[in-house]
Amino acid sequence: MCFHSKQSKSAQELKARFKAEFLHEEQYTPGIYNGFQYPQTPVITHLHPQTIELLNWGLIPAWAKDSSFRKNTLNARYETIGEKPSFRNITHNRCLVLADGFYEWQWLDEKGKKKQKFEITTPNGEAFAFAGLWTEWVDKSTGEILKTYTILTTEANELMSQIHNSAKRMPIIVDARHEQEWLEGKPLIMGNADLIAAPI
Repeated sequence: MCFHSKQSKSAQELKARFKAEFLHEEQYTPGIYNGFQYPQTPVITHLHPQTIELLNWGLIPAWAKDSSFRKNTLNARYETIGEKPSFRNITHNRCLVLADGFYEWQWLDEKGKKKQKFEITTPNGEAFAFAGLWTEWVDKSTGEILKTYTILTTEANELMSQIHNSAKRMPIIVDARHEQEWLEGKPLIMGNADLIAAPI
């Protein structure tokens, strides 16, 4: 799973890396994001592939009664998005969730009472993109429209199986050469091989 991510790059660096303009750049704050705080983080959607926007982590389906639903949808299992009510009607709503690291905890005993935190990055520390889905939700009490997203996960690779040894899942990182293709609805090409993990 992926509930904590990092984006330490400046807006200028993200614009150069993803060849996109940054909407509301002045509102962007690099940092470490805790998904359970539902932060606004930089995202590129399929509707605006040349624009970086700030969306809230934690997808709220259009039919959800209130925003509390998003605690269940920080992540989505890629294998079952076509079956789950939260995602099956928006599988075409693809997005790239911009990051340059994420965090997982390795269980050091059978019950997870002792854990070791790891930071996972690329070898060169460059920004990358998680595969995600996004949607819009209207708060009926205020009329506010929230754009929200979920990060897709898959079965852990060899490295992540050793670290995330409780669930053996990991977020999907889109191969940098195929990010636009993912947004266009083409088959997903992952780029999870080149990762390094450091205990912190």
